[in-house]
Parts: sequence; C-alpha cells; structure tokens
Amino acid sequence: MVIDVKDLEFRWQPETPAVLSIDAFQVTPGECLFIKGPSGSGKSTLLSLLSGVTTAVAGTVRVMGQELERLGSVQRDHFRADHIGYIFQMFNLIPYLSVVDNVMLPCRFSTRRRTNALQRGKGLEAEARRLLQHLDMDHPDLHRRAVTTLSVGQQQRVAAARALMGSPELLIADEPTSSLDADRRESFIRLLFDECRGVGATLIFVSHDASLEQLFDRTIDLAEINRSTRGMEEA
Repeated sequence: MVIDVKDLEFRWQPETPAVLSIDAFQVTPGECLFIKGPSGSGKSTLLSLLSGVTTAVAGTVRVMGQELERLGSVQRDHFRADHIGYIFQMFNLIPYLSVVDNVMLPCRFSTRRRTNALQRGKGLEAEARRLLQHLDMDHPDLHRRAVTTLSVGQQQRVAAARALMGSPELLIADEPTSSLDADRRESFIRLLFDECRGVGATLIFVSHDASLEQLFDRTIDLAEINRSTRGMEEA
C-alpha cells in the first residue's frame, strides 16, 4: 500500500474536540483517488497528516511503508522531499524564479529526485522542459519568464510540473483547480493523469467539487469516514 491509515485521531490541542477520527483507509500504488468533502470536514488537515507536516495524536499513518509518527520533524521533511510531490491550492510558486527554475526546485532539496530526473533526461533543465511540454506549456519562450507574468492556468501547470519533477511516488493535489472553469479543470486533470501513469505515481486529489469525481478511479467522502463531529479548517 502507498497509504495505510488506521485508528487515526487528530486534534489541535489536548482539550479541544478531534478534527479527524478515522477508523481506516488505504490507497494502492498507481491509484488516482478523489477525496471530497465540504468546508470544515478536515480535508487539508488530512493532507497535512499524509505528507508528514503534522502527526496524529493516536493511530498510524503509514506512507510507502514508513510510519510517519516514528520520524522526527527533520526526518519527515526529508521523507516528504524525496517521495511526495505537492500541488498547493494557491500554487506557492517562487516569484523571483523563472518558470524552469521553479520546476527544478525539488531537486535542490532531494538528491533522490535529482537522480531520478537526471535518469529520465539529458539534464535537469531538459527534464523540467519535458514536463512543461507534457502539461501543455510547450512554448519555449514561456520557460524563462517570471512566473508572476503567467496566467492562472499557466501557473497551475508550472506547479504541477514542479510537483512531478524527479518522479515522486506520491502526488498530492489540494484544490488546485478551484480557480478554473469546468473545461479547463477537466483538461488539466487528464494531463495530470497521463503524467502520473507514465511514471507510476499515485495521485490523491482533494476538492469540494463533486462533479470531478467521475474522472477518478475511486472516491472517498471524508465527511462519511470522519467520525469527528466537526472539522477545524477549510479544505
């Protein structure tokens, strides 16, 4: 299993109600999973737990066989850099870097992903450009531009290419299509599927837009599996 969650419980403070209380769920290698739920159901909190940004107060979150609770914060940072690509809702691109430099950024923090990227192409920049082209950013003149000059849709593709750089085994996407219209959302998701399946990556895609779930292998409704009476943050 890529992800194996058992008896998970998370709360922000010992005296506060649980944000998440989940008996179990699993994600298999290569699966494209859609996680849906309304605001406050704990979607973003769950992603923080799956990526090791935070840790559970009870239960087990196992990612690629590694129990994240057993790692210290620095170890979790290294694990995340090596194995997890993350597409943020607001993209979180570095404004003073070019498009290509933004895409290559994960290779500065992970020797594993740098090695993977070099094995797939003739160099880091060549691999970054390949990813951009596969994600419908095939105009070379765009690659050296500052990301602040790009449209929302273009920034979205740069964020996806950065997350895919170095072939991480797990890709997590947190509401990355929320600012796009319906046609552009579906087009982007299908491009993302193609790239993930090309490298055998597992995709976890989180959204409150239930109309997208028909595109995915499987759907989990977080509001149904979360036994907590309330979530504490918007997802």
